[in-house]
Amino acid sequence: MHAFDVLGDPVRRRILELLADGELTSGAVTAVIQQEFGISQPAVSQHLKVLRESGFATVRPDGARRLYAVGTDPLRDVDAWLDRFRRFWTPPLEALATELARGKRERRLRAEVERGTAAAPRAPAEPAAQATEPHKPGERPGHETDQEKSS
Repeated sequence: MHAFDVLGDPVRRRILELLADGELTSGAVTAVIQQEFGISQPAVSQHLKVLRESGFATVRPDGARRLYAVGTDPLRDVDAWLDRFRRFWTPPLEALATELARGKRERRLRAEVERGTAAAPRAPAEPAAQATEPHKPGERPGHETDQEKSS
């Protein structure tokens, strides 16, 4: 069964969410799934079997109990497949983080002004060369021309 076929089922996704928090007995998984989805114990066992056989879940005996945990290999495969699509959401998330930081900074500065604890605003510093040396039209201040570089 393909990884996305396994993950396409909401019951199996929920079982993986439960196991992501740590090992659970089959009884504990069954109790939660029965309560949330209203399915029988044999149906939950069938979902656990699919997860085991596909590698998404591992099981180990612990006395009379069977402890289930997340299997990582298929999740790595899914992550690798999704990697080609990350470019669609990564830059917007980075832009969002920048905007959130900007808003946080503005709120902090506004609060400082309201409390009277804000530092005096600083004027942007200009390099000494720019302030004292005139430049010719078409030149960029603070940058050497090709003629100056060669001398």
